[in-house]
Amino acid sequence: MNNKILYIAFVLAMAPALSRAQAQTVADSTAAQQVHVAFGKVNKSDLLGGVNEVNVADLLKKDYHAYSLDGISTMVGGYNGSIWGQSPLVLIDGVPRDASEVDATEVETVTVLKAASAVALYGSRGSKGVVLITTKRGKAQRLTIEARANAGLYVPKRYPHYLGAAEYMSLYNEACDNDGIAHQYSDADIYNTAAGTNPYRYPDMNFYSSDYLRKATLRTDATAEITGGNQRATYYANFGMTYNNGLIKYGGHHKDDNLNFRVRANIDMTITSWLKAFANVGVHINNAYTYRGDFWGAAANLRPNWYSGLLPLDMMDMNNENVSNLVSTSNHIINGKYILGGNTVNQTTLFGDMLAAGYVKDKRRNFLFDVGVNADLGMITPGLSFKSAFSVDYYDYYSEGYKEGYAVYEPVWANMNGKDMIIDLKQYGKDSRSASEYVGSSTYYQTMTFRTQFDYNRTFGKVHNVGATLMGWGYQRQNSNDSSHSGSSYHRTTNVNAGLRATYNYNHLYYAEFDGALVHSAKLAPGHRNAFSPSATLGWRFGQEKWFKNALPFVDDAKIDASYSVLNQDLDISDYYMYKGYYDNKGGWYQWEDASQGGFCNTSKRGTNTDLGFVKRKEWRIGLDASLWNGLLTVDMNYFHQLTDGLLTQGASTVYPAWFNGNGSFLPYLNYNQDQRSGFDFTVKADKHFGKLEAILGISGMVYSSNAKRRDEVWSEDYLYRQGHALDAQWAYVCEGFFNDEADIENHAKQTFGEVKPGDLKYKDINNDGVIDSKDQIDLGKAGWGATPFVYGFNLTLKYNRFTFYVDGTGNMGGIGFKNSSYYWLKGTSKYTAVARGRWTPETAATATYPRLTTKDNSNNLRNSTFWLKSTDRFDLGRVQLTYDLPDNWFTGKVVSGMSIYALAEGLFTISTDKVWRETAVGGAPYNRFYNLGVKLSF
Repeated sequence: MNNKILYIAFVLAMAPALSRAQAQTVADSTAAQQVHVAFGKVNKSDLLGGVNEVNVADLLKKDYHAYSLDGISTMVGGYNGSIWGQSPLVLIDGVPRDASEVDATEVETVTVLKAASAVALYGSRGSKGVVLITTKRGKAQRLTIEARANAGLYVPKRYPHYLGAAEYMSLYNEACDNDGIAHQYSDADIYNTAAGTNPYRYPDMNFYSSDYLRKATLRTDATAEITGGNQRATYYANFGMTYNNGLIKYGGHHKDDNLNFRVRANIDMTITSWLKAFANVGVHINNAYTYRGDFWGAAANLRPNWYSGLLPLDMMDMNNENVSNLVSTSNHIINGKYILGGNTVNQTTLFGDMLAAGYVKDKRRNFLFDVGVNADLGMITPGLSFKSAFSVDYYDYYSEGYKEGYAVYEPVWANMNGKDMIIDLKQYGKDSRSASEYVGSSTYYQTMTFRTQFDYNRTFGKVHNVGATLMGWGYQRQNSNDSSHSGSSYHRTTNVNAGLRATYNYNHLYYAEFDGALVHSAKLAPGHRNAFSPSATLGWRFGQEKWFKNALPFVDDAKIDASYSVLNQDLDISDYYMYKGYYDNKGGWYQWEDASQGGFCNTSKRGTNTDLGFVKRKEWRIGLDASLWNGLLTVDMNYFHQLTDGLLTQGASTVYPAWFNGNGSFLPYLNYNQDQRSGFDFTVKADKHFGKLEAILGISGMVYSSNAKRRDEVWSEDYLYRQGHALDAQWAYVCEGFFNDEADIENHAKQTFGEVKPGDLKYKDINNDGVIDSKDQIDLGKAGWGATPFVYGFNLTLKYNRFTFYVDGTGNMGGIGFKNSSYYWLKGTSKYTAVARGRWTPETAATATYPRLTTKDNSNNLRNSTFWLKSTDRFDLGRVQLTYDLPDNWFTGKVVSGMSIYALAEGLFTISTDKVWRETAVGGAPYNRFYNLGVKLSF
């Protein structure tokens, strides 16, 4: 309730400030033609390949979203959360930060640096790609305010389909028959459960019902942006608050909520004609309230008949002294009608957690600070400038908990005078009271970043354009956790490097660029901790050649460029001191020769290799960008070929002799394995007017492949070698259907995964050795961990008068997955799902879609094979938004100078070969559709 009051007070407090403001829009065409790159900006016409930028401020005018990177994959080829199949470094205003630490309304642009040549200056930490998020700055103009408010609903797409208690009990008895054991449940119990005779004695729990869940959750937010300034100082400020409640409404969970408050202020100052300074401050405060109990875990695993969570007092024989005493001394009489049920296996229960155990308050605090100076040193030599900045971030998380112990009771039921009654109770656990909250877990991060650079940009003879950057950059993050939750890290996460960029172009036609970084890593041995990462790029803007323009006048501009880079990185060196061997002084116990005594001796655990070096990203790339028919069509594309060389292994299979590894190990880590990635990405945009209608269509995508180029491995069969296969290859068995009878089992190769009976899965003997074991797995396809073989996205904008319609979507093709979650893999006492209805029986052998049921671990059937294989091909309609800008003349002479209203929907539908599988969340909160109404006001 306090969170809601704070939220309402914030909105009301903003209203007077908004009413005193006036707006003025000032275009900055020069800035719009520049693109952010590593440690600088370049004119868009001079940009070399492997870089794409999205103007988020413009995107928000037609596509409202909160997360800073939403929608980027529909506009940038080669980016799908990963860059060319690898996880990028995210920088916010040049500082390593999480993309969630900034709201989309605070962002001006997002720049995706894909090529090795584009990220070379960032050293080791940026070697797998970089995403630059640049926040908004102030402008020299009168104070303007834009305010935005949204209200939306998250509506679950679907829930898992679990069987009711009676059907589960019947099928479990069938599983008992299959295993040759007695039935677990009597016919009377099944009948009474199905008839709903007494839901407390014969429970049938359905956690996905309206008894426990709301139909939707509410999300609201309000944001105000203030911009202004003069020639001496400009400022930008963003104030925002977001509130959402929870989907679970049962017990204490009906109060679950999340409140987020954020403030950003960016200030730029002109101190002298040659010296400028800036300061950025960001504050994020998040409070979340959650009642105890793993609801989603229980919903996926707790059998529907296992116990009754509540026992009604009006069905208890209070003449029984034990019953009467236990009820009268209980601290937890629920709604004056129930006590908590349980049994010897479930002495703490979901119901007890949700109704009596207490709550957890999660509190997160982010503080982001940047300060810096920019100096024009043209008085020393024209074109020389200097920049320096320092940043420090603090992240603090801690939880406050309140917890009470509770007892549960197992009932003894009997029929008394034709009525079900509880004639006795057995207590498990104890009730306990707590008078105060306590601090649970805590986490603290501090990140410090420093960067400094000299830049030189000058034109000689009107055609010779020369540029250079000499820079140093480093950051360090230290973290600490309470000792009960992983503790603190001894080593800090560190990156430090110096770099040089030298550029030349002749009359903006012919380009040459060199980038180099001197990198350092404390993970390597002294004498091997420094390396140089070079990159060279050549470009030709052939679209501006006179002969080309005469030959193909419909081409506005076109440029081709190529680069080769060798980047040294330690991201794939997972720990410190891996170059160093070590011994265990109790490595092994050995008996002396007299056979009467023995003792521990020192044993080598790892060998030493002080020559262990950096992992290298060796990449060549060629790119093309062009504009055609007066901007009607723009194209950007890249082909890349990347070799990650020197990945670590211990050489146990092919490098070192067998005696290196036996009683102890002398195997060191060495640079040996190689990964190869290659692909083609593209971004195409078409912009066309049809009278008053403007249509803008963007299409992006990537064709991608990977390959384990070299591996230290030895296998008994050639087809088992991982070398030569995709990095995300899925190795599994080929299923040949079900065993029909004992004769079928007898005549088939022997399967070594436990007991096999008719109705179990039959696997192909790949190597024809008469045995089915791990050597019978083959490569079935690609999982698409970094990217599937083809990923794509599209966005469409239609503008007519004051209406703007926007829609986008993403898709992928060529990947595979397995239905191997607990929803599909039923075993032992698993909760049965709808898939069990298709189980194999002798009568359904011809039509069965699922193996026989069993009360055992089912290890033969529950392993990845073609039986569980599914394509992961899908298309997701991302967002649909309709915006209407109210006429300007409505606001002439008013405090409010403009207004837009919009309605949006997100996650409307998915097209997939198995939509249910792709849209069903198991063991967690459901996937949602989002519907939102919003308004934006200008003052």
